[in-house]
Amino acid sequence: MTYLEAINSVLRRLREDQADTALESDYSALIGDFINDAKRMVENSWNWSALRVTTVIPTVSGTSEYSITDSGQDAVIKAVINDTSNRFMKLESQAYFNNVYYNQTVVSGSPVAYKVTGVDANDDLTVKVYPSPDAVYSLRFDLARPQGIITADATKIKVPYNPVVQMAYAMALRERGETGGQSAAEQFAVAATALSDAIAIDANRFPDETTFMVV
Repeated sequence: MTYLEAINSVLRRLREDQADTALESDYSALIGDFINDAKRMVENSWNWSALRVTTVIPTVSGTSEYSITDSGQDAVIKAVINDTSNRFMKLESQAYFNNVYYNQTVVSGSPVAYKVTGVDANDDLTVKVYPSPDAVYSLRFDLARPQGIITADATKIKVPYNPVVQMAYAMALRERGETGGQSAAEQFAVAATALSDAIAIDANRFPDETTFMVV
């Protein structure tokens, strides 16, 4: 479903005229904001298959910190692989990195560990790796990366659109007030059910991520 289609889906539920473009009126623009708000809430509820991407970062000899380009600050790192050395990299603590970089002589070599250090000026995640690279290594970052704010009519919503529309409709009902029909509280319950169902469907694709073991 596109951004404009989602806006019109909400407008129809509100018994409003459909829009030819998201910015056709102040009200259609408001519904567009609700669509984006709802989309972000849905995105943050689960690491959706539609949002999973792999970004490859080539290291530079002597440089230990890197930005994950186009990740955005809300991305979740699912796994990191040193593709050159054919090994998974381990997420380590800040204490570990403080120890190996400041309490010891820094080792150079093929990276085996990483840590998220923050975000850069572009709001992309930054990571530090250890050992400090002594050559060019290809580091593969498997991410769940939320879609940015949608502004173009034809842009498709990547996450399941039904919970997005249902949540945006609930927000619109709350903003409008009681209409004599469905209340905002009732609609938020419908949206929660739609979200729960969508997560259950998508989670079936990743059974290893929803199976927990006592260790």
